[in-house]
Amino acid sequence: MKVFNYFHPLVWSILLGTIFTRAASFMTIPFLALYLHNELNASPVLIGVTLGAAQLFATFGGIFGGFLTDKLGRKLVIIVTIFVWSGVFIGFAIVQSVILIAVLSSLNGLCRSFFEPATQALMIDFTEKEKRRRLFSIRYTSINIAGVIGPVLGVWISSLSDAVMPFIITGIMYAAYGFVLIVLLNHFEMRQQIAAERQTLPQMLRVVGTDTKLLLLLAGGVLISLGYSQYDSTLPQLVNLSVEEGVQLYSVLLVVNAAIVLLLQLPISVYTEKISAFKSLSFGMCFFASGFILFNISSSWTLFIVAMIVFSIGEIFAFPMMNAMIEEIAPDTQKATYLGASQLKNIGGFIGPIFGGWLLTHFVGEVYFVMAVIVLLSLVFYKKALALNKVA
Repeated sequence: MKVFNYFHPLVWSILLGTIFTRAASFMTIPFLALYLHNELNASPVLIGVTLGAAQLFATFGGIFGGFLTDKLGRKLVIIVTIFVWSGVFIGFAIVQSVILIAVLSSLNGLCRSFFEPATQALMIDFTEKEKRRRLFSIRYTSINIAGVIGPVLGVWISSLSDAVMPFIITGIMYAAYGFVLIVLLNHFEMRQQIAAERQTLPQMLRVVGTDTKLLLLLAGGVLISLGYSQYDSTLPQLVNLSVEEGVQLYSVLLVVNAAIVLLLQLPISVYTEKISAFKSLSFGMCFFASGFILFNISSSWTLFIVAMIVFSIGEIFAFPMMNAMIEEIAPDTQKATYLGASQLKNIGGFIGPIFGGWLLTHFVGEVYFVMAVIVLLSLVFYKKALALNKVA
């Protein structure tokens, strides 16, 4: 019972809801490309555009979602978004046009960019400052739990029914969570701090765009995102080139990654609370760089698995700290706006696969040495941001 008293009941509810909704999403989104190819005969280009649209809208919609959350309140944005999101997944099951699926995919990314900053800001409102790092760590664990459960459920449901059933079930799960949120958010009195003078969107964009600390953190985040994007872009290709049965090995590496994150997230997060956020991030980047170097020199299953273990430990140290450091510099009245702006770091996710693919084509032996340097370089930006924050 003592564990459950650590956070406010509303925070625990949102964390459980994160597992519930993310598992529902993982039931469908990873298989959307296959659905488009097998059921709608979409071309590879159209599939790429459709999937990329979600990432594009999630990346650039975050700051608008965060602004609306700070301006209109957490409750309104969360409830409206969850029901629109439910409709998006039902839409995936109903429409038969690839163009309309692309529109729905864009809405899916936009909903995520609104819902994520709003729920994170809500949890921050109800969490003491000294507990927020653990909050981000547990939220990250929740997402990884969902990442294990969701795809398995998706495959199982698809095997028992037709291809659209997982989309329908996901839509129903989102709507059900929406009704739960209505009850919860009406039961608890909101604690959002409101600015004395409301800012317009252009004013807010100007403030965020001129915050040097935020821009430095985003620059560091872009480099980390660029490096991490190799995980599902060039890494499977490298594995396939390096060993026999590379596809099977890559599947094993995905399981190893999920298992390490789930097993070590809690003990590592407890340790990181005793050190600075920058030190934790530095450990993460060192593990990332070491993992990349091991990937680069691996030529057997054993070495690749060891490399993935090292890489996964870096993920645990680094990822919760990226949002935690942005939350620390955000004014109390602009938490959601800053967390929404943090989505801009996903620009690295666009650049990474292209840059990594080019390196793999022309410099196959140096791909991950370059990535190791890039993720370590991110620390220069984080260190500078930290120095400015201390001055402020």
